[in-house]
Amino acid sequence: MKTNSLLAILLVSVSLFASLSCSLPLSTSKRWIVDTASGQRVKLTCVTWAAHLQPMLAEGLDKKPISHIAAEVISRRFNCVRLTWATFMFTRHAKLNVAETFDSLGLKQAKAGLAKNNPFVLNMTHVEAYEAVVHLLGSQGIMVILDNHVSYPKWCCAYDDGNGFFGDSYFRPKEWLQGLIMVAKLFNNQTQVVGMSLRNELRGQRQNENDWYKYMLRGAKEVHKANPNVLILVSGLTWGTDLSFLKTKSIESNLDNKLVYEAHWYSFSGDPKIWELQPLNRVCANATGWFSAQNGFLMSSESPSPLFLGEFGFDQRGVNQADNRFLSCLFAYVAEKDLDWGLWALQGSYYFREGHVGHEETFGVLDFHWKHLRNSTFPKRFRLIQNMIQDPNSNVSKSNILYHPLSGQCVQVNNKNKLHLKDCKSWTKWSFDGYGATIRLMGTAFCLKAVGHGLPPILSDDCLSQQSAWKFVSNSKLHLAALDGQGKYLCLQKKSSTSSEILTRRCICIEDDSDCKENPQIQWFKLLSTNVN
Repeated sequence: MKTNSLLAILLVSVSLFASLSCSLPLSTSKRWIVDTASGQRVKLTCVTWAAHLQPMLAEGLDKKPISHIAAEVISRRFNCVRLTWATFMFTRHAKLNVAETFDSLGLKQAKAGLAKNNPFVLNMTHVEAYEAVVHLLGSQGIMVILDNHVSYPKWCCAYDDGNGFFGDSYFRPKEWLQGLIMVAKLFNNQTQVVGMSLRNELRGQRQNENDWYKYMLRGAKEVHKANPNVLILVSGLTWGTDLSFLKTKSIESNLDNKLVYEAHWYSFSGDPKIWELQPLNRVCANATGWFSAQNGFLMSSESPSPLFLGEFGFDQRGVNQADNRFLSCLFAYVAEKDLDWGLWALQGSYYFREGHVGHEETFGVLDFHWKHLRNSTFPKRFRLIQNMIQDPNSNVSKSNILYHPLSGQCVQVNNKNKLHLKDCKSWTKWSFDGYGATIRLMGTAFCLKAVGHGLPPILSDDCLSQQSAWKFVSNSKLHLAALDGQGKYLCLQKKSSTSSEILTRRCICIEDDSDCKENPQIQWFKLLSTNVN
């Protein structure tokens, strides 16, 4: 296989990066992903970059130079890219030329964009171009997870698209294994490639547990044999939402602490209409319970394993009511568990998707032209879950973060001892001993006290009254309330979408909420346990 001069330069850059890195390769330790050498936790905060569709090239290279796109990944505080690929790219189309493929699809404008922004890829094969993207990301210190998204290059993931499960028209187990081995060997000893996901979103009428165990175990062993350094990510059935069968039978294998389970979670996962319904407290409680039963139990089982939330996402334009409601509930769970995760998606557009040239991706972090954020609130909303909240090796005493998932902000105390919501670049530390206890400002004699309806809570040394005894009082466990002088609950609430002020008000939908039509998210707060400064 030929290697042009740019690829050679990129390889040198990767070698330099690898020699300086102290956090790669990665392994597992109980429920955590860790640096193999030191045992220190490494938190993956990834974004998916699609390269598995019919053009078989990482999206957006017609819009911006690849170095610009990598810089965007870094500036948005992702430390990892989940880069998708199609089996046939390697088993059937490895020698196809990028320019020829774009010509065959009639992508004249996109080809011209490639010639302007990334001309080096035009004369590459699809495999060489994929390598170049991986190497460039690695040279910038970005970790990469290689995700086998489909077999036949196309948009994913219809129930009956032929790519769903072993034995489907395009999903031949022997060829799938061949592709995994080829990719594992190709990136062996390339440190920036930290993981390989065996298959995206298994589904369809053929899906069954026996074949899942058979082929996933075989795929894991083959990848580990070909590339013993990478994490092996294994997802479940029903579009990657169901690993519940592992409660009764685990994967029996010796993978040298490289096995990570992967789950996906969207507003349309499980019951696709659930987030369009009310009452929202009950919906959030049911959805969180469902995800825990299907996947989350793996982190707290007798032999805990890491769980990677490999895909979640939302319409970044803010126009989808179900997504908007779902996201606050999801963030509360992700922050509480301090999950490793991968957001769908980086790309703001596609060369060619489902018969359409220049299709827009409304779930994309970047806009159609790959110039700006699609959603200006993204940095603030994602700040806390991009931080490490729990560190299994930390000697720091445990404390709590008071988190408002709707805004992505944390409750802070200013120099006048007033409470307000602020970006979670850092956080004020609180102590809380559980239901009905005081919420104390760490290192002081002060506690949080509810004064009255419509008034800001205060820091007080009166920590024995019922106004200083806080409880989670709704189905969602996201309403933090104390009793007022008349024995009625007052809940913490963000004053408004544009204000950083916190008030206490009558609680929304906390009791018999079956007929409640109000949206309680402005009152959702979560006390998160942390041992990180």
